[in-house]
Amino acid sequence: MILVTGGTGLIGSHLLFHLVKKGEAVRATYRSADTLDKVVKIFGYYSDNPSSLMEHIDWVQANITNIGELEACFEGINYVYHCAALISFDPKLYKTLAKTNVEGTANVVNLCLKYKIEKLCYVSSIAAVGPSIKGNVVTEENEWNDTHASVYGITKHDAELEVWRGSQEGVDVVIVNPGVVIGPGFWKSGSGSFFTYAAKGKKSFIPGGTGFVTINDVVSAMVALMESTIAQERFILVNQNLSYGELFQKIAPKLGVAPPTKKVPFWMLELFWRLDWLRSKLRGKRRRLTKTMAKKLYKQELYSSTKLMDAIDFTFEDLDAAIAFCCAKFKEKG
Repeated sequence: MILVTGGTGLIGSHLLFHLVKKGEAVRATYRSADTLDKVVKIFGYYSDNPSSLMEHIDWVQANITNIGELEACFEGINYVYHCAALISFDPKLYKTLAKTNVEGTANVVNLCLKYKIEKLCYVSSIAAVGPSIKGNVVTEENEWNDTHASVYGITKHDAELEVWRGSQEGVDVVIVNPGVVIGPGFWKSGSGSFFTYAAKGKKSFIPGGTGFVTINDVVSAMVALMESTIAQERFILVNQNLSYGELFQKIAPKLGVAPPTKKVPFWMLELFWRLDWLRSKLRGKRRRLTKTMAKKLYKQELYSSTKLMDAIDFTFEDLDAAIAFCCAKFKEKG
């Protein structure tokens, strides 16, 4: 039987759909009952009977930071996909991020050891990979440096260390480091916010860029790696390296609006993060742009997925087609 933590997130829900359609026996964790509605919605993008698919999943309400709740999920499990995580770039939330991403992952690893799980797949992020040096392409071998890393990236890196500990103590593991994941359903967060922003016909876009990958590619790579004999390895999952301007050029026309054409100048980014800091300090609001985030927007990071393609002969799907699919689902939502 397969356990998926974080089954109601973007990656977790799409992974569950894939596994259920394959006929796998699956158990999944969720935090609150209302989040299950999101999974039904995601399943509905690909199936006419999403509710019937939900019935094939053994849902368990559990928080990965609660070892008692989590342990109840491990009986009869052979394979684990650890997708649960907290995403935030607000430095004030570092302790909360560390508790979920690091302590929660340590709990998963410890239970994998206790229950002699055959293999664990951990979903990390390119935020946990070392930065490119002098414009070179980022690979899995880049040296980690937390000097300019986000609090999210730091906690995902520390979570990876917990997974490596598990590998040294006897669990086979694979780690995937996806870029920004393009997929439908979560329109107010992550990559979904790009579609929401573009649909408003905004005129400006942020500079810089990063690596992008489709949700289908993330799920396909995870499953292929878990079904292979590969273990004790990590893989960057990036289909294309794009500037944010190039991304909006792909999204906006498919939504029937003009793409933004004005690049936000660097001096304005410097002003924005300072004003955002002051706003957070005075009003207790969450940070929307930190100094670290602003500095990262000065350049475009370039990522390589050569290791993945060589290891399992992996071919990425058409990114433009995936963006078109997301745009169609976004417009259906109204």
